[in-house]
Amino acid sequence: MDRQLVQMGRVARVGCVGLVALLGLVGVTGCAPSAGMTPKAGTAMSASIIQPYLKIHDALADDQVDGIKAAAGEIATAATALGAPAMKIDTTALQLSAAAEAVPADLKDVREKFGALSDALVTYMTGEKLPAPEGVRTAFCPMAQKPWLQKGDTISNPYYGKEMPSCGDFR
Repeated sequence: MDRQLVQMGRVARVGCVGLVALLGLVGVTGCAPSAGMTPKAGTAMSASIIQPYLKIHDALADDQVDGIKAAAGEIATAATALGAPAMKIDTTALQLSAAAEAVPADLKDVREKFGALSDALVTYMTGEKLPAPEGVRTAFCPMAQKPWLQKGDTISNPYYGKEMPSCGDFR
C-alpha cells in the first residue's frame, strides 16, 4: 500500500512500513487495507464523491478543464475515507487530477482519465449495491465504450463534449 505525502511542496511515496513509522504509530502489526466507511447496500452513493464528479462531467461536456483538478482531488479524499473497496476510485481520481494539472491540459487525456474514473465509480456502485443519488442517472457512450453519471433527462456526453453532445443513452 503506497500513500502520497506532501510536505513543503514535495511529494514522497511511502510504503506501508514507512507510513507507519512516519506517523509514529507503535504496536501496529500489519497494514492490511480496511473496509473504511463503506456504505450499506441500498444507500445512495456518497454526495462527497458524486457532487465533484458531476462538476467534472459538466466541465468536460462543455469542453473545459477548469476546476477538474480540484474536483478530482475532492473525490480522491472522499474515496480514501471509504477504505479498500474504493481504492480504484481514489487512484483514478488522482490520475485525472494530474492530467488536468498539465500545462496545457490535453483534453483527450483528461477525458480518458475521466473514463477510467467513471468505470471505477460505476463498478464500485454496482459491486456495493449503491444506487446513484436521486436525479443522477447512469449513461453510456457507445463510441468511447464508457459509462458516466449525470443529472437531467437529456444526454450530455463528456467524452465528446460539444462535438457530439447527445451521443449515448441512459442505462
